[in-house]
Parts: sequence; C-alpha cells; structure tokens
Amino acid sequence: MEKPNKKQVLLFHCVESEDLARKVAAQSDLIQLQSINWRMFEFQGENVEGLKDIVQLGYAPYGLMIGQIYKTKSFDDGFPNLFINNAQDIRGHHVAFLASFSSPGVIFEQLSVIFALPRLFVASFTLVLPFFPTGSFERMEEEGDVATAFTMARILSNIPISRGGPTSLVIYDIHALQERFYFSDHVLPCFETGIPLLKQRLQQLPDSDKATASVQIVVAFPDDGAWKRFHKQLDHFPMVVCAKVREGDKRIVRLKEGNPAGFHVVIVDDLVQSGGTLIECQKVLAAHGASKVSAYVTHGVFPKRSWERFVHKNEAESEKAFAYFWITDSCPQTVKAIANKAPFEVLSLAGSIADALQI
Repeated sequence: MEKPNKKQVLLFHCVESEDLARKVAAQSDLIQLQSINWRMFEFQGENVEGLKDIVQLGYAPYGLMIGQIYKTKSFDDGFPNLFINNAQDIRGHHVAFLASFSSPGVIFEQLSVIFALPRLFVASFTLVLPFFPTGSFERMEEEGDVATAFTMARILSNIPISRGGPTSLVIYDIHALQERFYFSDHVLPCFETGIPLLKQRLQQLPDSDKATASVQIVVAFPDDGAWKRFHKQLDHFPMVVCAKVREGDKRIVRLKEGNPAGFHVVIVDDLVQSGGTLIECQKVLAAHGASKVSAYVTHGVFPKRSWERFVHKNEAESEKAFAYFWITDSCPQTVKAIANKAPFEVLSLAGSIADALQI
C-alpha cells in the first residue's frame, strides 16, 4: 500500500522541552518550531509600569527579583498570562505540542495552551507527552484510593477536537498498557517505546557479539511487572527475573529465575524514582556472578536528586557501581542534572518523536 504524503508540522513546546524540541525539528525539514509566549509585566512595589518584555513559556518561579524591580510572568492572582504567537497563521496546519508535566505546578499552564491550540482551526493536533507522570498510580487496592492515572487520562480526554478529528496523544512506555482504556474516544493514544534505542546502544557495546547481538549480554527485570511489560521486545536476549519478597517488615530482592554468572547484565524498567530497587537488584546480580551490571529506564524521574546515589565518585567505587545507566530525554530536568556524569548516558527520543508526528 502506498504511504500517504508526509505532512508539514508546526511544533510548539514548553521551555523545559526546548532542547528536545530542537532535536526533533533537526530530524526533518517538515517540522518547524513555534513558540508560546508569556506577557511579562514589571512591577515597582504594587504599581504596574506596563508591558515590559516577551519571554518564552517557562517554569522558573512566577516572580524573579532583579534589583528592586519585580518581574512577573503571571497576573496578580498568580495565574499565567499566555499568548500564542501568530495564532491566525497556524490555521489549516498540522500542529503539535511537546509537553513536560514535570510537576503539578506546571500542568495547568500547559493544559491551557493544549486546550487552546485545537480551537485555532488547525488541520490536526498532536500532543506529545513523553512521560505520563501519574502512570504508576493506576490501581485501587482499597476503597478510598485515588487512581490519579485515571484522573489525568480523563483530563486529557477532554482536549477539544480539531478540524482533523480527535487529538493524537503520543506517550512513551506508559507504566501499564491497560491504561489505554482510561482515555475516551476524544483522543487517540499512541503508545511508543524507547526499547529500540536501548537495543541499538547494546549493539554498540564492545561485549556485544555482532553476529547474535546478545551473546555476552543478559537482560534482567526487577520484577514480574517489568518482565510482562518488556520481555517480548527483548526476547532474543537471555533473561533474568528478580522478585521482591517480604521478610518480616522488609521487602528483599531475590533472584527468581535465570543465571547472570559471567555476563554483562542490563536491568530494564520503565522508570526510576529513588532507585532503591535497582540498587538492590544490582547487588543480587553481582552476588550471583554477573561480570558487570548496567541499567536502562525510559523515564529517569529521580525526585530529590536521587540520581546522585548512582554517580561514580572514585575508581574503587566505580568498579562496584553500574557500568552504564541509560535514560531517555523524556524528563528534561533530569537530563540537565546528569549531564557529563558517569555512568549516565542519554538516548534521545527525538527521532522517534519525529516519526510519530507523521502518523
């Protein structure tokens, strides 16, 4: 079947995602970057002196002290003052927005833009949300639990329909595939994965056999959930599965199946928060003879700078630490924080996002 002609896409983005947006645009001449602006006012005490400047949508605190002049990117009540540049010029064009819901405080301002863009008579609208932040809160274990993954899905399901139909929603490695059914028919979820980036990187390792691409490497999963999520995409690698077992009040990581002895073992999961489970897995795998241990997660969330516990501090410590720790650029704040810090490497989603914008 003949493929349809590729489309020109106008890509808007939040400032937190600017680096990734520029990489996406560099993948194709058909993708053009656009901007959302804050109208920025200047205050001297309580008096507004007038419109002072235009700055791109960003996530620094609303106010910034510069000498005795107080600049604010919001109205007096704290809500954001937003402006879509050249709004009339985007009519009839295919439009996308690259979002980053890195904290509850930035979600409202981005949703304001996301809900506005489809109403500007655009040909189609695509929301790229590489990391779906509430994805791991998808279950109710007792009455009263709030499944915030469902809440976020319901909010996004109410994005206005554009001239081209429902919004396309691109998400990478959502925590549970069944979350697809949390969204209504007003949006079309497109679930992508960062695993091809990992497989490509593993092929480049010196201990990867080029003939089989897997002989010296074993893939490990920290629990059954990660195995269910990813094993079919990595089924040509030997596998190890760990499990958390309860011993008294503690949850201990044990080796459930597989043999890591003598291999470079790569732990694979969708996301990391504190990193405690990965560290316990690394200890167990090393104790069972793994020659070295690395890790891959699509989403390096790392709240409260928890990435610091993985950084190589000296040679002696490095020998016992992770050889590599791969993340994607789905969480831009983490990418900036871990730049040039071993063992971290960033595998960019830019090419995959550029392809997704042509779906």
